[in-house]
Amino acid sequence: MDFKYRNNGRMASDSDHDMFMHARRSSGPVILGARLSRKKESMQYNHPKPPLTPNTTSSMPQAIPNPLLPSAPASPPTPAPSPTPHQRSPTSWHLALDDVEDPILEEARNAFRGLDITAKENWLRSLVDECDNHTLSFLHQIVSPRLKKDPFKALPNELCFRILEFVDDPKTFVRASQVSRRWREIVSDDQAWKTLCEKHAYRRMSSDSIGSSMNNSTASVSQILYSQHLRSASPSRILDNMLAIDEDPEVVATPYDPVPTTGSRKQRKPRPNTTHRSHFKHRYLVESAWRKGGLMTARHIHPDQGVVTSLHLTKKYIVVALDNAKIHVFNTRGDHQRTLLGHQMGVWAMVPWEDILVSGGCDRDVRVWNMATGTSVHTLRGHTSTVRCLKMSDARTAISGSRDTTLRVWDLTTGACTNVLMGHQASVRCLEIHGDLVVSGSYDTTAKIWSISTGQCLRTLQGHFSQIYAIAYDGHRIATGSLDTSVRIWNPQDGTCQAILQGHTSLVGQLQMRGNTLVTGGSDGSVRVWSLITNAPIHRLAAHDNSVTSLQFDDARIVSGGSDGRVKIWDTKTGAQIRELSQPAEAVWRVAFESERCVVMASRAGRTIMEVWDFTPPPEDGDGQAGERSVEIRTPVGPIVDEDMADVEEDEDHKSEMIDAYSTGGEESEGMTD
Repeated sequence: MDFKYRNNGRMASDSDHDMFMHARRSSGPVILGARLSRKKESMQYNHPKPPLTPNTTSSMPQAIPNPLLPSAPASPPTPAPSPTPHQRSPTSWHLALDDVEDPILEEARNAFRGLDITAKENWLRSLVDECDNHTLSFLHQIVSPRLKKDPFKALPNELCFRILEFVDDPKTFVRASQVSRRWREIVSDDQAWKTLCEKHAYRRMSSDSIGSSMNNSTASVSQILYSQHLRSASPSRILDNMLAIDEDPEVVATPYDPVPTTGSRKQRKPRPNTTHRSHFKHRYLVESAWRKGGLMTARHIHPDQGVVTSLHLTKKYIVVALDNAKIHVFNTRGDHQRTLLGHQMGVWAMVPWEDILVSGGCDRDVRVWNMATGTSVHTLRGHTSTVRCLKMSDARTAISGSRDTTLRVWDLTTGACTNVLMGHQASVRCLEIHGDLVVSGSYDTTAKIWSISTGQCLRTLQGHFSQIYAIAYDGHRIATGSLDTSVRIWNPQDGTCQAILQGHTSLVGQLQMRGNTLVTGGSDGSVRVWSLITNAPIHRLAAHDNSVTSLQFDDARIVSGGSDGRVKIWDTKTGAQIRELSQPAEAVWRVAFESERCVVMASRAGRTIMEVWDFTPPPEDGDGQAGERSVEIRTPVGPIVDEDMADVEEDEDHKSEMIDAYSTGGEESEGMTD
């Protein structure tokens, strides 16, 4: 009987074992999950017991009998014994449970490896359902880093550069170099900076990019693009991060020869080779200085208090003409070089070309000057009234327009008049040249297209109802501004009017055209930006409280001066005002700028003042601090030959001021070096 029972028991046990193995093969994940769940519950309640603490009351030894000397103090009680090693609690729950969990975990891992992908997902889902928030957070910390993958490590350089093309913010671009060595290697490659330069249109300017006239100098800076997102951070602080990038780029740029400066800045040495990274840094600092900074030098033209009739900024000179028959020549830092004396009456028109200057005025003469020596080369006579406008088609040919209704073509090498263009019925007020064609605007309400070589009138543009005061011509379109408050767009091929731009309420006396954009300024104080594709206004700027006396723009900014004595800088793309340059004056006569410099001619406190703003970045030799604000009062060094330019008073109002305002928001920043 006992034998049978034992056999039956063993047979039952074998049957149970076979059933268990069959169930394990069929639903191993579920059973193992249940066993792990039960084990987890048992572990939650089977905490290790704390060590036993002796009963201090029962184990305290009896008080020691009083000693022989009754004055001796009683001994302190004996402390409780320290727990034995067997009574110590485990220092780590993980170590304490390792011996219990290892077999189950090993069995679970082995079973998990043998499952297919679907069974693994079901098992993991069941385990996640059993986890609380704390456990899920721990699981996330383990899984999340394993799911992250560095694309720059897995992708070839060509694809990495393609990814960087989608980065617009230079701050993000520089910070990417701090992620890892691989990222620094990619970001420090000059190809990446070349892409960023192209994206921001920071193209390098050619050696002759700064033209010989205000219009040519305007065209030279069309490569500068605004950066509205840069105003929120210190430019020096952002670009200092570039210095930490390890790089050995290929040199791709042409030599750069900046204009040397004196005073608070040391003369900069020409850099024989520059990279796209250093070029981008330079352009970035220039743009930031235009928005919040600049070095201003103020000069008093004393005792000349006449009206400034013309202003030109070239790569070598600042030329100022006054209605008192004088022409002052300065270098680009604002230091006076010489005064050209020869006209008998006010000078109302002039045009420079390298070292040659052609001027005309109320004395009806056209004079040719050598600005390097200050000598008069030719005196061209022929006009019978005031010479009102002048342009040069090349270094040998100049065209003048006069109130005698004619235009004259001059050969500057011989001083001879080669052609007289007759056809207007009133004063010739403005003209513009492109190639062999010259377009003139007159008070007779018409504009005419002439051939310079033959002197023939090719087209007459009729449509305005009042005098034409301004004209622009780019070879494809002609724009004219008139006293009738309208702007007309003409086709030079057939002379037809393509569009009439209306919006100004007074005389339109300022015009400038570049590409498909036209900017106009009127006596109503407004500045308007037009699209020549749709012939519709893009921006309407309430710029000044009085007439707009000067206007110039490029791809990044519009600089306007008004009779209200203010000079304002506007964003070409958004139309927002960037800043107001300088302090308000009584009147602003003229404004001219190029990529890193701006000249303002104004009247302040009864004096004619010239302000030269320099936006060139600080020296890169580490001697200057880009963020330090310094004020320096400079007086001319050595005797001044020209008495008209000498200051006769010694007070501080007659000394030039230099204000270094590269600090943004009062922050001190370090000088930039490559």
